[in-house]
Amino acid sequence: MQVRVYYEDTDFSGIVYHANYLRYMERGRTNHLRLMGAEQQALFEQVETEGAGFAFVVRSMHLDFLKPARMDDVLDVVTWPIAVKGASIMLGQEVRRGEDVLVKAEVRVAFISGGRAQPIPKSIRTLMKADLIS
Repeated sequence: MQVRVYYEDTDFSGIVYHANYLRYMERGRTNHLRLMGAEQQALFEQVETEGAGFAFVVRSMHLDFLKPARMDDVLDVVTWPIAVKGASIMLGQEVRRGEDVLVKAEVRVAFISGGRAQPIPKSIRTLMKADLIS
């Protein structure tokens, strides 16, 4: 997924403020679901018919800031699954400018239903194609 860096994304020196990478990566994770055919709205509707509401929440993140991005750069946010375990999915993410990797992240996302972590239901695993991952 591509994003362009705007003035509002930068600090006083014209470099992307570190917290804005979290926004870019959130959009990347949402877009990743959409590209896999598991749009969030469809997931919400599917689970509503099966029981209590749910959410995917970030459980943990490990980030490495390697190089800065600057105003007007066009960045690629790349997202891929690493592992699926019970109630969580580990995703890898990178923010790139051309061939340069600017930020690397590992993000663990938990499935929450009824206020607690729950195993990811089969219907959602299937929509997300999570069963293809070991």
